[in-house]
Amino acid sequence: MPPLDLVDLRRYAVARSLFRPTTLPRAIAKLGFVQADPIRAPARAQDLTLRHRVEGYRAGDLERRYGRLRLEEDVFVNYGFLSREHHALMHPRVARREWTPARRRQAEAVLKFVRERESVHPREVDAHFEHGKVTNWFGGSSNASTQLLDDMHYRGLLRVVRREGGVRVYGPREPHGPPPDQVQSQARMDALVDILVKKYAPLQGPMLNRLVTMLRAAAPQWTGDRKDAQARARKRHNHVRVDGADWYWPAGESPLSARHEESRGVRLLAPFDPVVWDRMRFEAFWGWAYRFEAYTPASKRKLGYYALPLLWDDQVIGWGNVRVVDGRLDVQLGYVKAAPRSAAFRSGLEEEIERLGAFLGL
Repeated sequence: MPPLDLVDLRRYAVARSLFRPTTLPRAIAKLGFVQADPIRAPARAQDLTLRHRVEGYRAGDLERRYGRLRLEEDVFVNYGFLSREHHALMHPRVARREWTPARRRQAEAVLKFVRERESVHPREVDAHFEHGKVTNWFGGSSNASTQLLDDMHYRGLLRVVRREGGVRVYGPREPHGPPPDQVQSQARMDALVDILVKKYAPLQGPMLNRLVTMLRAAAPQWTGDRKDAQARARKRHNHVRVDGADWYWPAGESPLSARHEESRGVRLLAPFDPVVWDRMRFEAFWGWAYRFEAYTPASKRKLGYYALPLLWDDQVIGWGNVRVVDGRLDVQLGYVKAAPRSAAFRSGLEEEIERLGAFLGL
């Protein structure tokens, strides 16, 4: 392979992720996993991610079509959507904490209740069982039924069958097969790692290791295999050393291949879009630090509540904060240096704002 530099890797990263728009099932298959986030500013992260990759996509299409697609909501390295084939690799999942006998009896009663009704909203469970309130992970108060349903979902007893007003509606899940043996476990762990490499490549070595570590949320039963999985991934995937750092990408791909057409145009990306998700890579490629500030106190924000990285061709040159005001888009832009003066950028930005409006149904 000819020598590579950061410019080659940057172009490859953008081009392979922002593939030609296709159907929703194919786009999710190509991505492998779509991270979800409940904040709408101006739309949820999963919708903002898919709009660049699905032809004619509109905000909410994933939620509306979820029941007809072979998808699952679940924890992966983050919470999101993935195919049933990929989802099955993580199960049967062994939770890190054992249930008490009382908690197990509660779960068995709720599971029977769900099976009788086929699907239930959390408020139905709460009304029937009156589990009361509990302290949630951030110190607030939540319905105990909601927390139990979430735990049963994580353990593979329930699945999300749809959402109503953004709230998960649960149904029973068919029992998973027996736990895999050691050889099968390694193969499954490697397959999960490959999904991540495919989505976020090219990756620096430390981020590859971090992603493998993050898989303990998806499959805590294999936490002890983490170091070996990292070593196997480094041997299995292509890599090159550039400016003192090792970079990895899927075997069978070439960063210089003509099929990775150079990205053109202006795009406002989701904060969790695979192009910008890896903050270490972001700084290596574009020389500045992007930060997600929705949970930062307003007085300390530098970019904005939900700043969308602004991509022009293969350069992230700034960010945009987008709101819908009186049925119209209000787009406030910021730039690392200054706004480009070229006519190509101005027309590209106008087209992107028009696409964003259509995506939101304005």
